[in-house]
Amino acid sequence: MENYSKARTEERPSVCPFPGLSPDTPEVHVKDGSKIRNLLRYALSRMEPDPRAAEDGGRPTPEGGGVAVERQQEGRGQLFCRQIVFTATGKGASKAITCAEIVKRRVKGLHQLTRLLYSTMVEVWEPLEPAAGLDSLTASRNVPAIWILLSREPLDCSQPGYQAPGRYDALWAQSAHREEGGFAEQRPAHKRKRGGGGGRGRGPGHQTRRSREAAKGQS
Repeated sequence: MENYSKARTEERPSVCPFPGLSPDTPEVHVKDGSKIRNLLRYALSRMEPDPRAAEDGGRPTPEGGGVAVERQQEGRGQLFCRQIVFTATGKGASKAITCAEIVKRRVKGLHQLTRLLYSTMVEVWEPLEPAAGLDSLTASRNVPAIWILLSREPLDCSQPGYQAPGRYDALWAQSAHREEGGFAEQRPAHKRKRGGGGGRGRGPGHQTRRSREAAKGQS
């Protein structure tokens, strides 16, 4: 490939694995360079009612970092969604999971459905010297993709990847208790062995073998 240079990269995203979604369900596309605070600001503005939205008559816009697709009907005063979808490919998957977990802690009672798919990345390589008679090359590779659906409405619990709403405070308290107990068990009170060099740590009435022999010779 020393005679070629990468011209462009095209992503062919996977089809949404959640059929039957409402047409106004927002999709938050998370990329590797996305800022989590911008993603959360947009997602929470759609899941939490904002009384100022009715006064302004507008709708919040995604602020940078890969938040892209919004399918909200025009003319609605107060923005309030029952469902939201996070999607990411490659290195952005960890940020998508982080955003979903934070939203679940801010908005209680959300049901979650997770799907793991593959997206196709198409790379087009052009020859460095077109006069050499080399043709363009096209290479495709599959990249892992994640889709996370958060819903206020109950979902089918029999589907793989379903997570019911839970109490996260109890989970964190239980984990902290186990960590404290394990740390205490790793610090047992061991008795330090004293060495015999120079009678260190011995009482005043203690005599070594050499001192006892010297005393017998003097007597």
